[in-house]
Amino acid sequence: MSSKVTKILVVDDEPKIRRIVEQSLRKDAYRVIHAADGREAIQKVEEERPDLIVLDLMMPEMDGFEVCRVLRSKGDNTPVIILSAKDELEDKALGFNLGVDDYVTKPFSPSELALRVKAVLRRVAGEELAPRLRQGTYDDGRLYINSKTREVKLNGRDVYLTAKEFDLLWVLANNPGVVYSRDQLLDLVWGNEYFGDTGTVTVLIRRIREKIEKDPANPTYLRTVWGIGYKFEPAP
Repeated sequence: MSSKVTKILVVDDEPKIRRIVEQSLRKDAYRVIHAADGREAIQKVEEERPDLIVLDLMMPEMDGFEVCRVLRSKGDNTPVIILSAKDELEDKALGFNLGVDDYVTKPFSPSELALRVKAVLRRVAGEELAPRLRQGTYDDGRLYINSKTREVKLNGRDVYLTAKEFDLLWVLANNPGVVYSRDQLLDLVWGNEYFGDTGTVTVLIRRIREKIEKDPANPTYLRTVWGIGYKFEPAP
């Protein structure tokens, strides 16, 4: 019996971009389907149930962020990689807050995008990005993290973290007191397949703080070590 073919939905209002992405992804034997705008994308998700979505951000009528909002509001957690000509940290922050799994800036390398797709699919399949990190839990009575079930609770209430937010938090919580540079965190969380900038780490740290810190402006868990990077400080 043949194995399931991975299905990728490519959403972009530019036919040329759709063709470039499709040619790159088909080299890895993915089945590629298309949508030319946000409304068609939502329809294709419902009809085709893709394994991953490559989603253009700047589209007429309904942009990529709105597509994400609609899908997440319907309870659809299909992994999403955003394609965007905009490289602003605020846009990345909004995307990650909507549950986007990765953010690729145009102009992009088709081979880089293919590597990002592989990395996200591996993460969704439960394969370890950083196998040298031991599994376990952190529990101080207020914050609870379980690396096996990928649960995070704050004062007994579930905290929703995106895949990357969880990976970044666990890398730090798994090694309390150890200071990591942004480049080191990129390597540990994304692996060698990531070609982005360290500003992505800054965005995710800010998002995690907003979800687990009493005062995100004065964090107690995720501490900044100026000029170096970040560390996780256990509760006293």
